[in-house]
Amino acid sequence: MVAADNLQKMKEEATFNLVAYLKERQKLCETALDQAIPVIYPEKIYESMRYSLLAGGKRVRPILCLAACEMMGGTIQMAMPTACAMEMLHTMSLIHDDLPAMDNDDYRRGKLTNHKVYGDDIAILAGDGLLAYAFEFVATQTPETVSRERVLQVISRIGKALGAAGLVGGQVVDLDSEGKTDISLETLNFIHNHKTAALLEASVVCGGIVGGASAENVQRLSRYSQNIGLAFQIIDDILDITATQEQLGKTAGKDLIAKKITYPSLWGIEESRSKAQQLVEAACKELETFGNLAQPLQALAHFITSRNH
Repeated sequence: MVAADNLQKMKEEATFNLVAYLKERQKLCETALDQAIPVIYPEKIYESMRYSLLAGGKRVRPILCLAACEMMGGTIQMAMPTACAMEMLHTMSLIHDDLPAMDNDDYRRGKLTNHKVYGDDIAILAGDGLLAYAFEFVATQTPETVSRERVLQVISRIGKALGAAGLVGGQVVDLDSEGKTDISLETLNFIHNHKTAALLEASVVCGGIVGGASAENVQRLSRYSQNIGLAFQIIDDILDITATQEQLGKTAGKDLIAKKITYPSLWGIEESRSKAQQLVEAACKELETFGNLAQPLQALAHFITSRNH
């Protein structure tokens, strides 16, 4: 009986076409993002915001947000404003991260970074503009079919994920750790649980909340996303060593140049890959109770560890 159940599960998994799913969802997100920010006066700031927001990318965060909402019985329309907000916030973090005072990078997604095109001053303001607009967008564009209580929960979680208790705090510890060779695994985990995983977690959990997730299911989504967030960063660290600039769309080998402690520098590449895989398996296990409805989120978890850019 167990063998038969496993065979059925394998057949079901084989029928889910992740490539087609990602292509369709990316297109939906691109259209929504393009419509979200028109160019009006003063044109320069809107053009700068759009330059980075529409520069491509995998759109992992908005796609995770939509998938979580649908798994909970919600619709794409209910979650799309929150999904767009997540990509605006992610883009803000990239614009600011690339600045000379931070990671100082010239390329992002295969294009010149925002400050290289518009200057440091406009790049900073473009990031600020996206940050503020993301909250406005959730508050004003979420359909009335979603209760205001859920919208308030989403806004609260986004704020925490971005501030000193989340992304900003992780970035501060990351900057403080540069060039130091005695960084512990605990500190490294703190950096990436806050700098990378916090926004991924907010994307998944907020999608679930919009879709009506119970408190228990919010916890499941939280554990799932914390695991994939850390796996995502481990793979990023590996790719910084193994991938080319053309594959990454940004400067390769920067961690080594900056003498950053990374997961591969602590564990080696093979053990790092193994740890990432264990995290993905633990993430998928959290969603087993949802059966076929969890297929997109489970497939996305595996996609994170198999990517090459």
